[in-house]
Parts: sequence; C-alpha cells; structure tokens
Amino acid sequence: MLEHILSILIFFPALAAVLGFVVQKDGIRAYGIAVSAIEFVLSLWLWYSFDGASGTMQFVENLPLIPAFGVNYFIGVDGISLFIVVLASFFTMLGIASLSEMKNEKNMIITLLFLQMTMVGVFSALDAIVFYIFWELSLVPMLYIIGAWGGPLRIYASVKFFLYTFAGSLVMLVGMLFMAYFYYLKAGVWSFSILDWYMLVLPHSYQLWLFAAFFIGFAIKVPMFPFHTWLPYAHGQAPTIGSVILAAILLKMGTYAFIRFSLPLFPDAAAFFMYPIAIIAIIMIIYTAMIAYAQKDIKQVVAYSSISHMGVIILGTFALNVEGISGSIFLMIGHGVVSGALFLLVGVIYDRRHTKLMSEFGGLAHVMPRYATIFGVMLMASVGMPLTINFVGEFLSLLGFYQQSHILTILAGTAIIVGAIYMLSAYKKAFFGELINDKNKDLKDVNKRELFALIPLVIVTIWLGVYPKPVLEPINNRVQVIVNFMSEKAKSEEAHEKIARQVNSMSPTIIQRVEVVEMEEEEH
Repeated sequence: MLEHILSILIFFPALAAVLGFVVQKDGIRAYGIAVSAIEFVLSLWLWYSFDGASGTMQFVENLPLIPAFGVNYFIGVDGISLFIVVLASFFTMLGIASLSEMKNEKNMIITLLFLQMTMVGVFSALDAIVFYIFWELSLVPMLYIIGAWGGPLRIYASVKFFLYTFAGSLVMLVGMLFMAYFYYLKAGVWSFSILDWYMLVLPHSYQLWLFAAFFIGFAIKVPMFPFHTWLPYAHGQAPTIGSVILAAILLKMGTYAFIRFSLPLFPDAAAFFMYPIAIIAIIMIIYTAMIAYAQKDIKQVVAYSSISHMGVIILGTFALNVEGISGSIFLMIGHGVVSGALFLLVGVIYDRRHTKLMSEFGGLAHVMPRYATIFGVMLMASVGMPLTINFVGEFLSLLGFYQQSHILTILAGTAIIVGAIYMLSAYKKAFFGELINDKNKDLKDVNKRELFALIPLVIVTIWLGVYPKPVLEPINNRVQVIVNFMSEKAKSEEAHEKIARQVNSMSPTIIQRVEVVEMEEEEH
C-alpha cells in the first residue's frame, strides 16, 4: 500500500465524492469528515515514511499513458511538495468540519473532495501533462464554490477568476509543448517528464521566452502584480471555506511551480529576470499593504494582506540560494496556516452578524474573549512575530535575498512593518474600545465545532515557530540539491554569480546525494 500511497491520496477523495451522491443529506457531514480524516491520516503516514535526510524524489510511480508522445502517469514527492500535500489534506478536513449551516451542504462537501483530488495531484505530478490536467481541473470546483455559494457579485468574481487563470494556463501549455518538442529534437523521443527536461541545456534566448511563457501562467495563479485584481473579488465573494482553501492551498500552486519548473529548467533566465521580479514582489508587498490599510471590510484586509505576504514568498524564491528558496517554501506553509486561520476567524463573526464591516464591531473582546485571543495569536503570526511560523519563513526569505541586494531587501523589510500597522489597526477597531453596537452584546463566543478547526492551527503556528526543524530540514535538503543543480547547469557568468553555489560548504554526504539524484534523473 505504501508503494501506491500517492495514488491513493489523489484518487481516494474523488472516489469518496462519487459515492457521496448516494449518502443521505443528514449524514453527509459525518461522511465528509470521516473521508477527509482518513485522507489526513494517510498524508501523515506519507510524512512518517518519508526519508527527510534524502534529497531525492520518493514514492515515485510511473505508468505509461500515451507512450508514443512520452506522456506518463508519473508522480512523486520530495521535501518541496511533501508538506503542501499534508497541508491540503489538513485544511480540507478542518474546512469540512467547520462548515456552517448552508443550503446544498451535500454538494459543497462533494465539491471539496473533488477539489482535494486536484490539489494533491498538482503537488505530486512529475509529468507536465498530468500536472496541467490537475492544474486546470482545480479551477472547476473553485468556480462552482464561488458561483454557487458566494455573495451578490459571485458570478462576476467566479468568471473573472476562471478567465484570468485559464488564459494564463494556455500560455503555460504552449511552453510545455515546446519543451517536449525540444526534448524530441535532442533525444529523438518525446517526453513530458519534468525530470527529463531538467537534463536539457537550452540556448539563452530559448530560456528567456520559455521562462516568460511559464511565468505568465504561474504569476496569475500567485497572483503577482499586476495580475492580482481577480483575487480580492474572489475572496470577497467566496464563502468562508472557499477563501480558506484558496488562500491556504490554491495560491501556493503558482509559487510551487516556480520552484518545480522555472528555476531548474531555466537557471540563466531566472538569474536574468531576478531583479525585475524582485521589484514586482516589493511592489506587491508595499502596494497591497497600503490598500489593506484603507479597507473597511475585515475580509478584504486579510485578502490584501495575503497578496502582500505572497510577495515575500516570491522574493525568497528568486533569491536563488538555499536560504531564500527554503524560506519561501516554509513561508508557503506558514502563510497557508495563518491566512487560512484568519479567513476561518472572519467566517466565525460573519456567521453571527452577517457583516464584515469593521465599523459594525468594536469591543468584541468583552463578549467573545476566546475568539479575540485566537484572532490575536494568528494576527501576531501574520505580522511575523518571533516564535510564530511566519517569522521563520520571512526571516529566511529576506536573509536569502539580502545576499543579492541589501537595498531591495531593506525595502521589503520596512514594508512588512506597514503590515503590522494595518493588522493591529484592524484588530483595534474590531476588538477594543467600548461595546457600543447593541447587536454585538449577545454574541456567542466560539463553539466546540469552531474550536475544533481553530485550536490545531494555533498549535501548528506556535510549534513550527518555536521548532521548525521537522519541516525545514527535509525542505532544505532538497533545495540544496536543486541549487547545486542550477549552478552546474547555468551557462552564463552572471547566473553563476547570482546562484549561490553550495558545493564547498556542503558535507560529503550532501554531495553524494547530489550525485545520486543526478544519476536518477538521467535514468528517468
């Protein structure tokens, strides 16, 4: 069973979703919780069985689908994708368990299970066509969630979300087809294996154009400035569970794809575009932070805050060294936990008051002390308070880019201070002061169902902030392999200078692992 655990993790939720159509309405919630809990336990088993000291791909499965064109069902995980798979199963379970009463609850749970299949598939795929199929399929459940259960502008928000991401994906697909064709010209056979593509050494001009094609698809998904305009509408109109999954998992597809595709495939182009992308990332951090400060809707504050923090992830990714890339991956996990928790918390108060305007609140800490405490902890994590999960990722991301540019890193760092300002300001408006609004005087504090979803997120936030080694070490081991590979593959002197070479500082065991991985990739 362990040999096929990834396939089980991918297709078990989809099979359960199909069977869910015959489950009675009054039992669908228990059914959804049971299925998602089994999936989460399986993902923990995957983590437990994973060799964190190795920088190799593990739990690999490779079955031919279209042999004539080199399309295979090729999946596997490494230190980069493992924890995002675990995070996807974790949030699906918490999301189903915390669902408030809604119409067509059965359809919502079935949709979430289908969405879980696509998320795990994206982060496990090692064949570009399989990756693309799961990437595109993930649009359909989220489109349905926003369009069927969203706010007054839900149709506009869902269509805008779909058109932006689908258009970017088509450009990305053109790049994938060209990569397969270029491999055919060099090797004489077709292949869509990402590991096969790693072995290609592309001319500099090809790298620039292909990097741009992949960049458009990934940047829209993140979303990076100026492609970010679909996200505030999606968050603003989506139901709570839609915003949670979107912020915690779906946005990470773009940043993950940069590390899986763009950096190792096009190291010279990544070095060439490093500073322009870093400037875009800093614009994301500063511009969206300022917009967040001006918001009156607390959910929009969290939404724009999410974009701002994604800018830090992009900055760490294009630091092109171990510290920056490892920090960006860890921050993906931290951002998923914290932003997902904040959207859950916004959903808690929306269920009680059916408004998200901060002017309607004030003094909530008097009537909802447990809620205020949990919100305060997650808010501190969001602004990067030491001993919380986001601090580790942000510190490493900025430390990594500091090696490339002191000035740009300082700009990014000072912008994070703005984040503390708008988050603390929002907290003050909603929770402190006198309880003036009579509608808030009889509000009930968080119940057991809500605590079941929120307490684990608080524990993870503090645990990985205090002791990040169980997650950071496997990430770091794989990133060391990738950075070394990029450095050896890069042809231009500029790229060699920008990509931090770790060979001299790496231990003999790490060097041996690099050689083993390169041999395995050549065999693939």
